Amino acid sequence: MSKQISAEYVKELRDKTGAGMMDCKKALQASDGNIELAIENLRKKGLAVADKKSTRTATEGIIESYIHAGSRIGVLVEVNCETDFVARRVEFHRLAKDIAMQIAACPSVSYISLDSINQDIIINETRIESEKEDLINKPKDIKDKIISGRIQKRLKEKSLLSQPFIKNPDISVEELIKQNIALLGENIKVRRFEKFLLGEGLVKKVNDFRSDVKNIINKG
Repeated sequence: MSKQISAEYVKELRDKTGAGMMDCKKALQASDGNIELAIENLRKKGLAVADKKSTRTATEGIIESYIHAGSRIGVLVEVNCETDFVARRVEFHRLAKDIAMQIAACPSVSYISLDSINQDIIINETRIESEKEDLINKPKDIKDKIISGRIQKRLKEKSLLSQPFIKNPDISVEELIKQNIALLGENIKVRRFEKFLLGEGLVKKVNDFRSDVKNIINKG
């Protein structure tokens, strides 16, 4: 006989995972009311569902924006889904806003995923690492292993999907998207983004007050 689970408990699990009410109830019953185990099982199930949908075409969606406090950092991001219906869902808008906020909070992020990083970048990073002084006297096999580990770490720092989600560091941005794929039932992709930093690329003029006063006096 299935264990009786209260509606409040089911709602709590739904709020934490975004999964459907019946899925939450079944997950709690299967875990004897252990909410952490239920979350883990739902996450595994959600990721499996998301993987099946990841090859489906996503051409609808929205362009979301985020302006950080102080208006010195701004982000535009395009997030795609399969239908206009899902594009209007509040959960989809919330996801797009969270992704835009994530980009603003990660100064090193320049690419969507590891797969989107240009091979020339990887070759150059590898060359720089291989020439570092602390590796010069290392045996080749150990040196190669250290370089590989450092490069992977560096590339993950540049990849949006590899970042720990700022609102829940226990999951990555990629896992966050997959959870929403399971919730909304459609493939979801981050297609592109652009970050704007106030004054970026401009040469800031430094005023020399003494020189200005001297010039005014001389002209007089």
